[in-house]
Amino acid sequence: MSAARAEILANVRQATGDHSGARESEYAAIQREYIRHGQSDKEEILALLTSRLHDYDALVYHCAAHEIAHTVSAAMAARGKSSLLRPEHLPQEWLPPEHNFLPVDGLSYREIDRGEGVITGCVAAIAFTGTIILRHGTGDAKRALTLIPDYHLCIVFADQIVETVPEGFDRLKGMETLPLTTVAGPSATADIEMSRVKGVHGPRFLDVILVV
Repeated sequence: MSAARAEILANVRQATGDHSGARESEYAAIQREYIRHGQSDKEEILALLTSRLHDYDALVYHCAAHEIAHTVSAAMAARGKSSLLRPEHLPQEWLPPEHNFLPVDGLSYREIDRGEGVITGCVAAIAFTGTIILRHGTGDAKRALTLIPDYHLCIVFADQIVETVPEGFDRLKGMETLPLTTVAGPSATADIEMSRVKGVHGPRFLDVILVV
């Protein structure tokens, strides 16, 4: 190992491994002048998230909890979908009986790619940035399920929505060791010649059902 690399790794270990009281005091003393807690009410937060998702070319539906299955059916019909892949433990009451919902467990990447799309829930959503946070682990959608299909239908409950990014991270406490995916509209990039291309590293089409 080169001397420079050894020095860098030593500095990293020192920076991340010191959990002494002095270290904690230094961290607590850092000035944080950004907004940590939102001041908007529930309706304003819902409106902000809806606006952000529309800006990102996502379609947004609103419904009550008892209308989820009906709204899922309407969203699928609007997209011409007859079946969607799903995580193993997605609530059955979300799924309209007139459509097919195949569990993704055990499917290969090629089989996932042949599906018409995917339906999932989420663990949190951040209104200020229009971000939906997906968790991957036991009982949740594996990461490939939310990256490979061309269409993603995501169900978000009002009590999962926060206004600011710090509040979003607060919702993720206890999930530090789990893989997470953040979604802000359909997958798109403008890295190549500043030309916007959709579907480069995820679904080209995103529909969101906000359950209020």
